[in-house]
Amino acid sequence: MASPRLGTFCCPTRDAATQLALGFQPRAFHALCLGSGALRLALGLLQLRPGRLPAGPGIASASPTTSARGPASVRIVRAATACDLLGCLGIVVRSAVWLGFPSFVDDISAVNRTDVWPAVFCMGSALWIQLLYSACFWWLFCYAVDAYLVIQRSAGQSTILLYHLMTWGLAALLSVEGALMLYYPSVARCERGLEHAIPHYITTYLPLLLVLVGNPILFRKTVTAVASLLKGRQGIYTENERRMGAMIKTRFFKIMLVFIVCWFSNVINESLLFYLEMQADINSSSLKQVRNAAKTTWFMMGILNPAQGFLLSLAFYGWTGCRLILPGPSKEIQWDSMTTSATEGAPPSPGGPHEPGEGPAPKKELPGGAHTSDEALSLLSEGSDGSTIEIHIASGKAADSLLKVR
Repeated sequence: MASPRLGTFCCPTRDAATQLALGFQPRAFHALCLGSGALRLALGLLQLRPGRLPAGPGIASASPTTSARGPASVRIVRAATACDLLGCLGIVVRSAVWLGFPSFVDDISAVNRTDVWPAVFCMGSALWIQLLYSACFWWLFCYAVDAYLVIQRSAGQSTILLYHLMTWGLAALLSVEGALMLYYPSVARCERGLEHAIPHYITTYLPLLLVLVGNPILFRKTVTAVASLLKGRQGIYTENERRMGAMIKTRFFKIMLVFIVCWFSNVINESLLFYLEMQADINSSSLKQVRNAAKTTWFMMGILNPAQGFLLSLAFYGWTGCRLILPGPSKEIQWDSMTTSATEGAPPSPGGPHEPGEGPAPKKELPGGAHTSDEALSLLSEGSDGSTIEIHIASGKAADSLLKVR
């Protein structure tokens, strides 16, 4: 579970709201975090098993060199997954220590402590979790930015370097700055006033709120640009293009749905605890419902935060670890990116006879950029065989595209 309250737990003196959350069934809470984190790691490793199916008949799978480099969007997703995996590993290690070494944990809150290692572990694990999850949030924001830039044909291979600099630079800057403001001038003096805690909370929730607010706006602009791009390919909006745009929109919706489900409880919990901090007596009977809601959302965070990585991998890739292959023909929609909608009638069977005077409908070439638009659309789903949409671009004079719906 990723929360700025993990950092304030390292302080010997804590405010009443932090003590309310951290003191409510601590062993049960850490056992829940340990189980949820271990399950996420196990499912993540299971999904990494080689179980992908070929791309399709007549379509060669990606070469190792191509899959190793890949477009920026693929590497962004890999980086976000790695950050989430390492952050979840930090949650598992921290919860295991809390459960396995209670005497070690008790020394953290000791005012006149002589052993510094409990405090070092507490601060180090809290900073580790905050840094990696903040980096994961920045990578998800970069994914939305890159998707919009790809459709606008403004992204290139050089942008991945800018994404790395922005992600790791901002994540490290905000995490270290928040920790220094919290523990300044020493761990023994932290949390004696809100001036120490508020900067730490802001630096933790800033990237989270950026994804919650900014990504839906960017995704909406991307979907609008995709619709305009598809209409411009053939001059009209056919059923195939309409279905393709709807599936891209569905994929973006799944990504945001997973993120909101996994992290909105953090926003609610922090708002409730901050409200309790503003009260003179948080134990008053009038605040009982607020206290219960804060405790409930605290436990929800322990379940949902570690589950983000696995659920996001389902939104991005689908289930690719163990496949249940059911018999039956796959549904495929074929369309030619270089032809008008007049050629969408049923074509004659390959090698079949033709009536005299009949022939294939003449192809009408679009202005330059049709192949570029194919590549731009393919980047939205490239990098996974099990994604919601798969668009395979074949090189050649006609640059045919195959939209495969699963």
